[in-house]
Amino acid sequence: MKIIAIGRNYAAHAKELNNAVPTKPIIFLKPDTAVLKDNKPFYIPDFSSDIHYELEVVLKICKEGKHISEKFASNYYDEIGLGIDFTARDIQSEHKEKGLPWELAKAFDNSAAVSIFLPKAAYPDMYDLKFELQINKETRQKGHTANLLFSFEKIISFVSQYITLKKGDLIFTGTPEGVGKVKQGDQLECWLEDKQLLNFSIK
Repeated sequence: MKIIAIGRNYAAHAKELNNAVPTKPIIFLKPDTAVLKDNKPFYIPDFSSDIHYELEVVLKICKEGKHISEKFASNYYDEIGLGIDFTARDIQSEHKEKGLPWELAKAFDNSAAVSIFLPKAAYPDMYDLKFELQINKETRQKGHTANLLFSFEKIISFVSQYITLKKGDLIFTGTPEGVGKVKQGDQLECWLEDKQLLNFSIK
């Protein structure tokens, strides 16, 4: 499986990092070795002194597809969850300045914490989902899917024009404003609506 992540998909987040608001989806990839499951702790890597959390709604692809029409794209995922896109912001900033790819900042081992997945059918409206990250019981991020720049269907259709989607692939759909640094001893708790989906520590 592969992880496809969408950058700058909430306007307020793009602005907080002084980035332009995109006119089409920005994508990057994480390998399967980035996945961190089962609420296992995240260990801050030695190569970065500025690891940031980015809370995202995650889609799980349920069947293979390419060149998918936007009007049929909702048929290609049937479960949703939450994820944390851990980002080495110091490395990312350096690479952005030099025009280099982001992989070292985004694709390192365990950089994609992923929750359990829930049936999409459990939620009547994909664009009325509230999600929240608390660190040490303090709210750091609150998102609402109504504020997505590019819908889930647009993302799936767009990505599939370039990359074949396969069953089990994950799409991280973008983070709202409020990103920040994690430190050893932090406890991260993530909520989708009223259900806690993630609860793990930073080591």
